[in-house]
Amino acid sequence: MGNFTIRFWGVRGSYPIPGAQSVRFGGNTSCVELNIGNRRLIIDGGTGIIGLGNQMLKESFAAKKAINTTILFSHMHHDHNQGFPFFKPAFIDSTTLHIFGPRSFQMDFDKVLAGILQPPFFPVELSEMRSKKFISNISENDILLMSAVNDTVPRLHTTHLDKSTIASDDILVEVLKSFAHPKGGTLFFKVSYKDYSMVFASDTEGYLWDDQKLINFAKNADVLIHDAQYTTEDYIGQNGFSRQGFGHSTPEIAIEVAKKANVKQLVLFHHDPEYSDEKIALIEAHSRMKHPDCIAAYEGLSIDLTKGFSKLKRVQIKGINTI
Repeated sequence: MGNFTIRFWGVRGSYPIPGAQSVRFGGNTSCVELNIGNRRLIIDGGTGIIGLGNQMLKESFAAKKAINTTILFSHMHHDHNQGFPFFKPAFIDSTTLHIFGPRSFQMDFDKVLAGILQPPFFPVELSEMRSKKFISNISENDILLMSAVNDTVPRLHTTHLDKSTIASDDILVEVLKSFAHPKGGTLFFKVSYKDYSMVFASDTEGYLWDDQKLINFAKNADVLIHDAQYTTEDYIGQNGFSRQGFGHSTPEIAIEVAKKANVKQLVLFHHDPEYSDEKIALIEAHSRMKHPDCIAAYEGLSIDLTKGFSKLKRVQIKGINTI
């Protein structure tokens, strides 16, 4: 049936955090790689995309094959784009990038992306990156189709699509917009291939009686990657500083969505940069007491949807039992 693998290159929120307390879960910001058939998709361009880009170049040189990939941006806060200016494949003239992201405040996405790559903020402009770049808006209810067997151009459908016309080797990307993140909201992505599906839902905050739109969107998915930046104590502000309204969730919020959507595996994502490896491991352990089918994302975590989830490797920290 073909491969469908998810690999995490950046799992932090807000800002990257180097140092001894982040060596196990990682300190890079949001970036997730999908390998489906012969096609690679990347979700978000946080600092994790830098290491991914370096790996892609090594593979490209070894295989003597040019890079052709698709990048989806959920939104354009710094922790989701700050690695893109250092994404080396974008500087190679043989590279082809199909880039999709949301319009922001009445500005098309190509202009938004160009805005982070201009003086005085960065010395290289988007137009000076030598790769071939095809940049498009993507929004709620849009559908993106691409072949899993070749590098043909992704087809963006902005009107109703008869799903019976989808080819057997097509990858289907569906889009949902959430307004639960200031100030312009964020996009969720559902990526489906044959009988498998994954939902990416970062940078979202809970709703009264849960996020019904997201629950319906993620219904019966194999994997749900869900924001879980704060513990409940930090979220409500037991230390005197509330994070309510920041546009991020708790593990409990993520668990409720996962249960009601009947997803097979929940991945807790977008960890707070102030949380150490030990704290995230404890959050995972407590979360698994409430919902065994969950894991805290870490850099290097790889999930093959075609092989199930029973053998997922968890971060092991002495004195903390996450099994």
